[in-house]
Amino acid sequence: MRQHHQVHGNGGRLPSTGARRYRAAMVVTLHSGDWIVSAKARSTSLSPDRDTVFAFDLEGRPISWYDAGRIHKRSLASDVHVRAREGAKRRRFVLDPAAARAAFGALLERVAEVPRAGLSPEVRGRLADILAWTPERLLAERARFDAAYRPVSILPPDQYLAIVVQATFGCTWNRCTFCNFYQDRPFRARPLGEIERHLARVATLLGRAASLRRRLFLADGNALILANARLRPVISATKRIFPGRPLYGFVDVFTGERKPVEDWVELRELGLERVYLGLETGHDPLLAWMNKPGSANAAAEFVGTLKAAGLRVSVIFMVGAGGERFAGAHVRDTLALAARLPLGAGDLVYLSPFREHPDSPYARRARDEGIAPLDGEGAASQHRVLRDGIRSALPAAQVAAYDIREFVY
Repeated sequence: MRQHHQVHGNGGRLPSTGARRYRAAMVVTLHSGDWIVSAKARSTSLSPDRDTVFAFDLEGRPISWYDAGRIHKRSLASDVHVRAREGAKRRRFVLDPAAARAAFGALLERVAEVPRAGLSPEVRGRLADILAWTPERLLAERARFDAAYRPVSILPPDQYLAIVVQATFGCTWNRCTFCNFYQDRPFRARPLGEIERHLARVATLLGRAASLRRRLFLADGNALILANARLRPVISATKRIFPGRPLYGFVDVFTGERKPVEDWVELRELGLERVYLGLETGHDPLLAWMNKPGSANAAAEFVGTLKAAGLRVSVIFMVGAGGERFAGAHVRDTLALAARLPLGAGDLVYLSPFREHPDSPYARRARDEGIAPLDGEGAASQHRVLRDGIRSALPAAQVAAYDIREFVY
């Protein structure tokens, strides 16, 4: 059996990750079985062929696997999210516990096939960590997740691998007709002692896998609206448990604008790097129709405040919001607002396809008023117009898609 060892960065060393110290990051190609084993600094990947890849965290738990044309992603609670292409359509679903157990079992059986002869102790240790798990143990991770977290409703795409710190629950407004992210919980700011216990449980849940998550996200919906006097000890406690990571978070215009620029400067100095704003649209009548406070003018002023404080900013616009009735005005005024925003290198503009929940106040009002949603081509066309217009107006900012269905934590 021939093997090829390729040492990557970190000077050939990996950081200590607990009981086992991995000495080198290497790629081992086992030509006898065509397996590629990649022992990276923060994860392990295994591939028996060009169409199959399995990824694991440093605790040995699955992160994701691609097999037979299906992408599987395991959440920290061991829900298994599947994305599969069936003809021209892409299907997304979550496995029930019995199916998840079977999927974990099949995955571990495949890992057990990796040839061991000649492998370094570090790589054999990685495989042993993976195979120490059973489907039952993986499903039992839900109990540990529930001890650490309330449901994590949503994150921006570039934060899917952040460590979420739930400093607050819910959203202070929570009455936008289109949003159901926080309907199951009233807004509550957690006392510092409760947050410290939460951080300890999160650290225990993640274990060595915390090394994969290089960012911190302050949740839930708009935790950054807390007074800086309350945020300072929260940030300090968070960075004590998870050092060396920048901080991110959502905020909304109608509460965030109450803070003066000096407060945002202080938060930047404490480690806040980027703020995420769900602007949704630049058309004020559509905002009012969706029962979301704020205006295009307020949004532009608030983004200016955040940029004056030296922060990076990400704004989110919805594609298809307001259906056919508002389509033209939504595009026109959103492009006009985008052109006013002082966004540049390091800033993000997300375009998020609108997902209507059938039992939401938005859906009921649209039905009552006869507002038809955009069809597939209409939504695709609106996305293209917004994307191209925003790229033209903000050439240094990044414009990207944000499909909330892709979110897994």
